[in-house]
Amino acid sequence: MATSTTPTTLAHWIGGRPDAGSGERFGEVTESATGETIARVAFATEADVDRAVRVAAEAAKAWGRSSLGQRTKVLFAFREGVHARRDELAQAITREHGKVLSDAAGEVQRGLEVIEFACGLGHLLKGEMSDQVSRGVDSYSLRQSLGVVAGITPFNFPVMVPLWMAPVALACGNAFVLKPSEQDPSASLLLAEILADAGLPEGVFTVINGDKDAVNALLVHPEVRAVSFVGSTPIAKHVYETATAHGKRVQALGGAKNHAIVLPDADLDLAADALVSAGYGSAGQRCMAVSVAVAVGAVAEPLIAKIEERIAGLTVGDGFDPASEMGPLVSERHLGRVRGLVDTGEADGATLRADGRTLQVEGRAGGHWLGPTLFDDVKPGMAIYDEEIFGPVLCVVRADSYDEAITLTNASPYGNGAAIFTNDGGAARQFEQDVTAGMVGVNVPIPVPMAYHSFGGWKDSLFGDLHVHGPDGVRFYTRGKVVTRRWPDPADRGIDLGFPVHS
Repeated sequence: MATSTTPTTLAHWIGGRPDAGSGERFGEVTESATGETIARVAFATEADVDRAVRVAAEAAKAWGRSSLGQRTKVLFAFREGVHARRDELAQAITREHGKVLSDAAGEVQRGLEVIEFACGLGHLLKGEMSDQVSRGVDSYSLRQSLGVVAGITPFNFPVMVPLWMAPVALACGNAFVLKPSEQDPSASLLLAEILADAGLPEGVFTVINGDKDAVNALLVHPEVRAVSFVGSTPIAKHVYETATAHGKRVQALGGAKNHAIVLPDADLDLAADALVSAGYGSAGQRCMAVSVAVAVGAVAEPLIAKIEERIAGLTVGDGFDPASEMGPLVSERHLGRVRGLVDTGEADGATLRADGRTLQVEGRAGGHWLGPTLFDDVKPGMAIYDEEIFGPVLCVVRADSYDEAITLTNASPYGNGAAIFTNDGGAARQFEQDVTAGMVGVNVPIPVPMAYHSFGGWKDSLFGDLHVHGPDGVRFYTRGKVVTRRWPDPADRGIDLGFPVHS
């Protein structure tokens, strides 16, 4: 790859400052629009991870005993810091990931919403009290921090996904160790700087860069009490099985194949706008992207025509160009995988209505480019239907009825999100009850909940019992304790060897 400048070296963040680690191995970070290497990132060894976790474990002792007021003060300052540096964070996302700058700014904003939720979650840490459960005896419950918790996050949302986890974990009194994607790690290091400036004690937030070796070291480390993960289903399953085998609490969010059913009575202009936005935004690199449109009855041809019309008007280019609506894919390797699936879809007999493989972006020949791609006549059993593509590829499946469409949707092994487009309230309500997905949209293509609800899917889209952020996030990052208390009355003294009864 061509390199226009000397790559910078990105370190870890341990003990409240940059840390070079062992310096044994490094990875390359590329600018997605040009393919040029812009940085090299230190990869942690098992010894680096062990040292980082032990620093975090020591810091967790005092942080876990800190007051809610102290934690809230830090989180409010963190919120102000992220807001003040939101443009810098967005630029880091666009440079390394490739998504257009407006999309990157939106990602930062959604992360801010979780910080704001965390600033006020003290009321969710309240226990319950029952007085006089027996004569002179009271019982009450507490929620207490775990200690060190880890987050392993993907390339597609290098700010938002860490902020799904870390603010809630910190507000609950834990120390947090983040292992971001090695493909776009700069934003995580910026978040560490902002937290330090906000007054977070040294060691309470740690960033460890690396690949699968760093991940596996976190999964088995005895001081790591819980692991949060977002990524592909095979890796989510590995994370869940490995970490739970080592006694850890795990929430592992996997892949998706989100379906959107379009009924004959739908507003087709609204539906087409939504499908193009949800299918091609961020170049399809979203776990909540709509990748399958299920067209019911005679709606298929007019719907596809409207999608084609909108695709033809999309501007694909460098994410820093204000005219661009869609940017490149994150890496050359990922581009090769997505292009390969497009090749397979064509070979399997699907009808290619828009071919993004022919896209050329002037002045950016080395970028990871694939234009909006549209398949019709897609059927279960084709790789483009069965597999998560994670690129700008929308597949149209035709169904004769609502019943056929819902059966098709529910047969998918994934259950992250699903949507329906209709003007029939009864059909929409039936869909809400019928569909086997964790997040449901009605005339909303990407039903990502607000921060005070929890985010997560069903089936092979989630391994574990609790979703991220919202009330589930608080439950995940704390553990319950029940206290039964009596202040003795001298009149009650004496030995009683019987089983205690409440009377």
